Amino acid sequence: MDIYAEITNRIIAEMEQGSIPWQKPWMAAGCAISHTTGKPYSLLNQMLLGKAGEWLTFKQCHDEGGYVRKGEKARMVVFWTWLEKENKDTGEIEKIPFLKYYSVFHLSQCEGLREKYAAQPTGTMEPDAQAEQVITDYVAREGITLEHIAGDSAYYNPLADRIVLPLQKQFSAAAEYYSTAFHECIHSTGHAKRLNRLDATANFGSESYSREELCAEIGSAALLHRIGIETAGSFRNNAAYIQNWLTALKNDKRFIVSAAGKADKAVSYILGAE
Repeated sequence: MDIYAEITNRIIAEMEQGSIPWQKPWMAAGCAISHTTGKPYSLLNQMLLGKAGEWLTFKQCHDEGGYVRKGEKARMVVFWTWLEKENKDTGEIEKIPFLKYYSVFHLSQCEGLREKYAAQPTGTMEPDAQAEQVITDYVAREGITLEHIAGDSAYYNPLADRIVLPLQKQFSAAAEYYSTAFHECIHSTGHAKRLNRLDATANFGSESYSREELCAEIGSAALLHRIGIETAGSFRNNAAYIQNWLTALKNDKRFIVSAAGKADKAVSYILGAE
């Protein structure tokens, strides 16, 4: 099976129904986690699973004395492994990333098992205060300039290492403001002195530009969820927006996998996990 094509087709199928998969999983409380370890799945797997709660393989269910109900369909989760291959020119052993997959079932599809991990609260801080703290800690740690200017522009300038946002009072809801702020923070992680992801020659509408924008969108949605302030209104899910990503995905089957992986690293970087 072509895993890249399978992932892309699943994402496209969701989008053609009018939903944005990198936002959908986080509308419910909690996130998709492993029933065995309690650890959350990657952002890409959150999109593929699309439902919060505990997931496990058929064998894991059986080993715990449960069973998967007849007729239930599994979902795919993916992971990277490394293959060693000899370079014919140099004779050196090179490690090549290889995408693999396995199938899992949601705990609600199984009988004879109970939840191991209760949903964790998002925190004791007020959501807005928590969001402010994430941004303040990040820009202070990295020495990024953050400015609020009355107007209609929000952007990150890598040459000046500067984030510019409209005034907070210009936004109708907190989630709208923080969605924008986190989007630009994700962009800033791509600076050469951080994750070195930005392409200085990327033009509007190019593949590099589109991939970076998708990375920022996925990362922003994930941060909103971490803090617990996402709302349906904070998502830019109009028809034109969806069509734009549909075109990009259909043109490159590796597009979503690459962007989601980069978003994962950017979120961890902002939160100080890397």
